[in-house]
Amino acid sequence: MHVFVTGGTGTIGSAVVAELLGNGHTVLALARSDGSAQTLENAGAKVLRGEIADLDVLRSGAAQCDGVISLAFGRDYSSPDALTQAIAEESAALTVLGQELIGSDRPIVTVSGTPWVPGRASTEADPLPTDGPVGGRGRSVNALLDLASRGVRSTAVRMPRTVHNEGKGGFAGLLADTARRTGVAGYPGDGTQRWPAVHALDAAVLFRLALESAPAGTAWHAVADEGDAVRDIATVVGRRLGLPVEAVSEETFGPFGPIFAMDQSASSTHTRNALRWQPTHPSLLEDLENIQP
Repeated sequence: MHVFVTGGTGTIGSAVVAELLGNGHTVLALARSDGSAQTLENAGAKVLRGEIADLDVLRSGAAQCDGVISLAFGRDYSSPDALTQAIAEESAALTVLGQELIGSDRPIVTVSGTPWVPGRASTEADPLPTDGPVGGRGRSVNALLDLASRGVRSTAVRMPRTVHNEGKGGFAGLLADTARRTGVAGYPGDGTQRWPAVHALDAAVLFRLALESAPAGTAWHAVADEGDAVRDIATVVGRRLGLPVEAVSEETFGPFGPIFAMDQSASSTHTRNALRWQPTHPSLLEDLENIQP
């Protein structure tokens, strides 16, 4: 397959591009800078210059390819307004990409987060939240999956709160960045809340499997670790950085504070059984040992 990939230089995207190229596919990847373009070309991908907000460029990329993997998302999480803007851009991009594929039976795989279900691990059958801080993502993903009835093999891979590689990435990475900034490896609440996690290289395999064979209108969980206690995550971060580990206020983590405080474990039993996906790379707590002081 010739696959159009957005967000191809991020933690997940770079792993997805390598996974596709290593399994017989070719890649056309969106690049917004000279540096990103060079990185993608060095990996073996062809480059389409533009940004996620360039809707005509996105339409052109989808038109040239046999399938799409949409991973691009804004990088500014410094305020609720910035997060809202990133969600709005992603929603517009998914709308354009989906419309381009209507009636073609071509696949498009997008990304979202695993849902939160009080008292138990969420599953692939649980709906995404459509309200709250990230409700807009749920609404745009649902709209894309609804295109299954219009000749689009649309699927969604739901990512856990931490996608990691070499001790970096996801919520655990943000926690480590906050620790470096504040001098404390902090956690909100009592730290018993759980975050699911997956290694980026394992997640990349699932994106490929979904692209190749997942039925239209389906959602999958890229979850390797069902739930690590946030206090345990902070403990490894603190030890690696030589910083004290203690409870801090939610406000320490900006717009992510309320999300950081939630217990949000998730299961991937159905995904593993149906798509024969089996994570093989280090767990989050093992991988955090790669954090550099």
